[in-house]
Amino acid sequence: MNRKLSGIYFLSAAALAVGIFGAGCDDKSPLGGDELLKQCGLVCSDQHVADGYASISGVASLDAFFGSVVRFNGAASGVTDGIRGELDAIALSVGLKAGASGADIKAKVAAQIAANVDGSLTIKAEPPKCSVTAKATLEAQAQCDVDVDPGSATVKCEGSCDVQAGAQVDCGADATVTCTVTDPSVKCDLGCKGTCQLDVAAKCEGTCHGDCTGTCSVKDASGQCAGSCSGTCKGSCELAASGSCSGSCHGSCSYTPPSGKCDASAQAHCSAKAGASVDCKGSCSGSVTPPSAKAECQASAKADASVNAECTPPSLNVTFQLKATVAADATASAKFTAWLEGFKGHVSALVALQAKAQGLATAATDLAGSAEGAVKGSITDLQAKGGLDLKTTVGLGCALSEVPNAIALVKSAGEDVTTNVQGAVTVLGSVGLGS
Repeated sequence: MNRKLSGIYFLSAAALAVGIFGAGCDDKSPLGGDELLKQCGLVCSDQHVADGYASISGVASLDAFFGSVVRFNGAASGVTDGIRGELDAIALSVGLKAGASGADIKAKVAAQIAANVDGSLTIKAEPPKCSVTAKATLEAQAQCDVDVDPGSATVKCEGSCDVQAGAQVDCGADATVTCTVTDPSVKCDLGCKGTCQLDVAAKCEGTCHGDCTGTCSVKDASGQCAGSCSGTCKGSCELAASGSCSGSCHGSCSYTPPSGKCDASAQAHCSAKAGASVDCKGSCSGSVTPPSAKAECQASAKADASVNAECTPPSLNVTFQLKATVAADATASAKFTAWLEGFKGHVSALVALQAKAQGLATAATDLAGSAEGAVKGSITDLQAKGGLDLKTTVGLGCALSEVPNAIALVKSAGEDVTTNVQGAVTVLGSVGLGS
């Protein structure tokens, strides 16, 4: 049954009962066929969720769900295009054409490294951080379900919740608290991100700028170390990822507060213990569970959390040793170093996009399942209650006929994301990442 006939089918019995045939929407003009039905909102739209159209039913909670499907499709397309763009940039940098397969790119990257590096080149990255604000999730859910008060509600965060400096923080018994400040006088027992000033030689988990007692991967024009140091470093240690610092930390310093509470100048991180969650009004890095609401609104809010999550490209720590012949050739050394800097940028972006894609893959499964269950169930419940006006009755029929289209769109977009992620995983594997 096509969508126009579907609308008319739901219309017919109720329309006859109220005697609408023979009168227009304003009770002044005679019924004029399809155009008047459209004017009265008594037929399904010719547009679908695949066209970016979400006002399917006229029922706020149902259309909010279709809106989530539309937003998911846009986000999935963006991630797919982003991954392909980064892969194409790497392909071009090693002499391949755009559109090259992940396997071909990996082989060329491996050849580029083998021609310039003695041994292997490895890249270490912090786990990418994807976060979504509780405020945005709550406001979206409140628009879907008027019974939700975004001013007093909280989301459940299975991960870590960041709270702005100066806010009162009580992480509760199911979480641990971490404080982060930019203060070189604080001992960073949980790690420093930035530059660690080493007045006494110590191990450097990043780029050593100064004296390296051991093997240095790259040296500057004055003979000082400007790369990874296999022994100890004296000078400054540039930490691409959060690492230990036995000196003074000039950057982001994380520590465990003895009192269990952070000072007003620090940012607090409440990290949920395994299998638990924390109430969060800040920014959640992890799985977000909105407060209880209508089933379709719960599904919409959870999907929107994945869509709205911002995944920050992580800093990278690269370890390698140039071949002696390359190190002795200033032009060859500079050329490889320039290529490596560009490659690092693309790798960092791919790691973040991969994390975003994983969240979307979960959202795709949840949305498809909710469309088949919660959304259809809500439509059936509303129809069973009766007492609906004619426009709502037609709108519910339109929503029911659109559910299969929503499911197909979500599954297709999710499959596209997964396919492109496999290409990224292949390329990242060439430098020890991607699992």
